[in-house]
Amino acid sequence: MTTLNQRLMSIFSSLYSFYGTQKWWPGETPFEIAIGAILTQNTNWSNVQKALHNLKNEGLLNLEGLSNISVDTLSIFIKPSGYYNIKAKRIKAFLDFIKKNSSENIEGLKGLETDSLRMKLLSVYGIGPETADSILLYALEKPVFVIDSYTKRVLSRHGIMTYESSYEKFQHLFHSGLAPNVQLYNEYHALFVRVGKEFCSPKPKCGGCPLSADMNHL
Repeated sequence: MTTLNQRLMSIFSSLYSFYGTQKWWPGETPFEIAIGAILTQNTNWSNVQKALHNLKNEGLLNLEGLSNISVDTLSIFIKPSGYYNIKAKRIKAFLDFIKKNSSENIEGLKGLETDSLRMKLLSVYGIGPETADSILLYALEKPVFVIDSYTKRVLSRHGIMTYESSYEKFQHLFHSGLAPNVQLYNEYHALFVRVGKEFCSPKPKCGGCPLSADMNHL
């Protein structure tokens, strides 16, 4: 009988063999990655890149730079990401969170215990589970698996868990089935995003999908 670990690792191996390393999340610094995680809410990455580019061009993509401009000014620079007025307020709330919980910069958060830090992040205005876990995994290198619509769609179509299951249940699946490993969680989530965009879209394109053979396990 196939164990959960074996099934999850089989899916990972198929995706990794097909796509290779994804080098995700793109960003030059942990701070940039965290801001990108907030900006990517309800938009695609190309729009986020435009917003980040604007901030970089102005020399603002750092804690001090963003702290010293108003919400209105920030919203202008991040306009390409959509919902810019709301996201500007969310970024400002995140900046306050860093200052309150870290003596100098975002890197100071790495020393905090993961579960406690996650709870604190979830209390920040506009930061939900997916955004919090993206910051934890990609910016702070904490072994927390990120769940998104791509992950839920792939797993539900392969009979592992129903799409309607909660975020927490999906995350528990990975945390209980895989060893806590930042690199593995990083690559796995990025591979779900890749296959979700190219094959496992709302209207699936199963022909040529690297996971087509996995259906034999159902």
